[in-house]
Amino acid sequence: MLRLLWLVPAMPLASALVLAVFRLSQKTIAWIGTCSIAASSLISLLVSISFVNAPPVSGAYTQVLWRWFDVSSLRPEIALYLDPLSLIMMVVVAFVSFLIHLYSTEFMSGDEGYGRFFAYMNLFVGCMLTLVLADNLLLLYLGWEGVGLCSYLLIGFWYRDPANGRAGRKAFIVTPQPAVGTLGSLPAHRS
Repeated sequence: MLRLLWLVPAMPLASALVLAVFRLSQKTIAWIGTCSIAASSLISLLVSISFVNAPPVSGAYTQVLWRWFDVSSLRPEIALYLDPLSLIMMVVVAFVSFLIHLYSTEFMSGDEGYGRFFAYMNLFVGCMLTLVLADNLLLLYLGWEGVGLCSYLLIGFWYRDPANGRAGRKAFIVTPQPAVGTLGSLPAHRS
């Protein structure tokens, strides 16, 4: 069951792409947006049960999906890391996101940007899950920046009101970025 870990962030990211590219009815958007997060939540629960029932010998599970590039001693990988802390965070993020999506289907009903909103929300969830499950600092940083971008997009969602546009820009600028000194003190790879 642990092999399904990659699906937890992949489901929201794939649905964000579908919702951003295709013009769909409001009902279809709600189904795709919410069901992808529900599937991600269910998979995270199944992975959690598997992890708790048969924990890896090392106490953590690493799933390497592929290597980005290989230059000298720099070999960053797209890899997911699951330990007890990231397991709890994964389940909480996925389940709370499902509840938010469920609530948003009715709250945003009738809004002209319905599809755009759910594309942003699914991208946000995918980035947050990437952030939580990242095995290395490069992937963690990618998830962090994705969350920052989605915060900007969601805060400034009703951009026709200048106050919302300003608030979105402020959120993007003020979002704390990891300091270089802080990143240097963290281990580059968890084993």
